[in-house]
Amino acid sequence: MWAILNINLNKIEFFKKELSKKIGSEYKIYVPKIKIKTYKNTKFINKSIPLLGNYIFCYHKKFETKLFAQSIMFVKGINYVLLDYKFNQNEIKNFIENCRNNEDKEGYLLQNFLKISLNQFYQFNSGLLANKIFKLIDLQKNKIKILINNLKFEVKKENLLILPSN
Repeated sequence: MWAILNINLNKIEFFKKELSKKIGSEYKIYVPKIKIKTYKNTKFINKSIPLLGNYIFCYHKKFETKLFAQSIMFVKGINYVLLDYKFNQNEIKNFIENCRNNEDKEGYLLQNFLKISLNQFYQFNSGLLANKIFKLIDLQKNKIKILINNLKFEVKKENLLILPSN
């Protein structure tokens, strides 16, 4: 059964060791990630960003019992466990399967994982246009046409992270 845990991702290796001490090695961890290209100090750098922040998926047979989930809350590195995971197993499995089907060879989610539609507002979270809000006016295979302050631009989709604007 899959559970959703909130951990400090900077210490994920420490967390895995502590979890192995507590429950053994029969567990699986899944952390969906996106690779983006950011602009820093006049250079482009590739950066890996976890899609769900500090949340990870952890699979173990014993997660079926609530007592087991409560017992691992005291493993060093876990902030907390979302306890309603038991009622949402189908959604969790579907989400993980969808993520895995949209990964590249290195295990990063592809840009087309995020469903985007025309005439909606989005925000760049990477690249030269980071934090700029725009309206998507045309969607092509390798580039998008956008509208920022009544100015039209064409931008390559490669390694950009585009999220819906609030």
